[in-house]
Amino acid sequence: MGGIIAAAFAGYLLGAVPWGVVLTRAAGYGDIRRIGSGNIGATNVLRTGSKALALSTLLLDLAKGAAAVGVGALLGRQAALAAAAAVVCGHMFPVWLGFRGGKGVATGFGVLLALAWPVALLAAFLWLVTALLFHYSSLAALVAALASAILAMLFAADRASALVIVGIALLVMLRHHANIRRLIAGNESRISFGKG
Repeated sequence: MGGIIAAAFAGYLLGAVPWGVVLTRAAGYGDIRRIGSGNIGATNVLRTGSKALALSTLLLDLAKGAAAVGVGALLGRQAALAAAAAVVCGHMFPVWLGFRGGKGVATGFGVLLALAWPVALLAAFLWLVTALLFHYSSLAALVAALASAILAMLFAADRASALVIVGIALLVMLRHHANIRRLIAGNESRISFGKG
């Protein structure tokens, strides 16, 4: 039990590192929470106009999800699953930002890669197809999250892993509640894949 608690605590602290905030401040863009949607994730970082900064945020948020699972795995499978859930919660509710963090898409994908990489690749493919067709990052995230939940029940290595993945997917979808309302209303912001 001690190992599980330690893994969850470490996972939370790792998840709570707000890379979007850290990188945009270091690059001189100020507080990313005052730009665009106010979110700390890569999509909002992209609104600074820096694709390199957005990509860096994406990769670091993804990496902390995978790293948490890897660190937890040193203490056993249950500890790895505890760290997986905690790192996403840390990203969504970071203590350093008054528990107002990101939506967990990249960090959740990092967890998914570590727990069930075939599911992660299929979810990433669906994200990309949806984003290219409709140009809504939020819609792509919702499709990928829903797909990962369904696919995990079919292809995850064990039931416990599947349940953790489903739980993370549900959290991601719940964190998109405002985006869902905007999608329905037709005023959700689009993303561009053009040059510049």
